[in-house]
Amino acid sequence: MRAAANKKALDITVLDIRDVSILADYFVICSGGSNTQVKSIADGIKEKLQESGYELGHMEGYREEKWILLDYRDVVVHVFHSREREFYNLEKLWGDAKVLAF
Repeated sequence: MRAAANKKALDITVLDIRDVSILADYFVICSGGSNTQVKSIADGIKEKLQESGYELGHMEGYREEKWILLDYRDVVVHVFHSREREFYNLEKLWGDAKVLAF
């Protein structure tokens, strides 16, 4: 997720959840240090994926700027504020998923 990296996203993690869930194929998880950065990261990802022809199916959390979920059907992107990411700890929750190199 270069779009997230370009916005200085922290701790970008890609989980292959195909063997553990029917929700999606992949989760992309990243975080920002402020609400403004969280929104900027999400905006950057939306922009790049739209340019590449991907259609956003659903988005949640944009107004709150603490955990923004971008659902592209097979890929779900979670952009967290650092504190929220630590609290929800999706990597542990989905601990059976394969972590892919980024």
